[in-house]
Amino acid sequence: MAAAVRVEELLAAAGEREAPRSVSVEKELELEFDLGNLLALDPNPPPAAGLRGAGPRREAALRALARDNAQLLVAQLWALPAERAGGAAGPLVASLPEPSCRLPREKPPPKPRPPTRWEQFARLKGIRRRKRTSLVWDEQAKEWRRRWGYRRAGGDPARSWLLEVPAGADPEEDQFAKKRQEKRERVARNEFNRLRNLARAHRASTAIPAPPLHPTGHQSRQELGLAARVARVSTASLGRFQPRLPKEPVELPPRGRCSKKRRFEPVLGDLAAERGRQLELLKAMNSKKPALDITRAVNKQLREEDAEAAAAKGKKQKQRGKRGRRQQQRPARGGRKSGARRQQRPAGGNVTGGKRKKA
Repeated sequence: MAAAVRVEELLAAAGEREAPRSVSVEKELELEFDLGNLLALDPNPPPAAGLRGAGPRREAALRALARDNAQLLVAQLWALPAERAGGAAGPLVASLPEPSCRLPREKPPPKPRPPTRWEQFARLKGIRRRKRTSLVWDEQAKEWRRRWGYRRAGGDPARSWLLEVPAGADPEEDQFAKKRQEKRERVARNEFNRLRNLARAHRASTAIPAPPLHPTGHQSRQELGLAARVARVSTASLGRFQPRLPKEPVELPPRGRCSKKRRFEPVLGDLAAERGRQLELLKAMNSKKPALDITRAVNKQLREEDAEAAAAKGKKQKQRGKRGRRQQQRPARGGRKSGARRQQRPAGGNVTGGKRKKA
């Protein structure tokens, strides 16, 4: 009987501890809310007694504080105007206001892209871009198709099986070949404009300003050639693998910039030459001839020894020349004294040759 009473008491105590709390929370100071960022700032100081030390008491105090602040934030969200999404049975959606706190960015904002040549031309002429849908109704196929690209509305005129000869044109002229040529020229013109835009952006990023191209389309031949050359060398390979435009002359690389050791072979080139280079490499690796050329090494050693001997010989000759100049300068210093002595000697005295001994 005592055990049953003990269990009932424990269950009652657990029920009292786990009783649901009230949704109304009282604070001495009102919280600051930023509903746009779902942020709540609590200016009230935390209870010092419950946060001392470390243990379950501190964790319980922090959990209770976080629960009260979250309850106040949720109450503010319920006070916002809300509506049902997707009808009466849909979820309740509230529209958040604009955030008031500016959060810092992890990275700096991206730099604005420089305007293209067409954008400058449109700004100069006052042309406004009108947004059009990408799908249009095709009367021939009786379905919606893309406005541009593959399987576009109206079909590609170059792929049609019948073409009308225009008035005043040569009836013997191949209209299909003419359409294909016009398309090639149009693609080449678009590619040229793209490269020119890249060259212009490259010049804008450099410190030295280049002469700008007029957005009105009145470029001279020299300006167009300069733009094409700058756009060509703007690639990683300095234009080596860049396809050339029709009737574009082949330019040789300038001297001094191209190194003999760094040569970039084309990706799609002569397979026979590549096979030959690989076979030569394998032949050199598998040959029994030593990698060191004995004759060349011996000749190099002999040349070095001859150069050292010639340098040592020239150094000795230079030292001898300095010694000879010193001996020539010595009698010149004492010339007056010897001359005076010779003048003091009597004319009839005996003069004997040889070395004179000091007294």
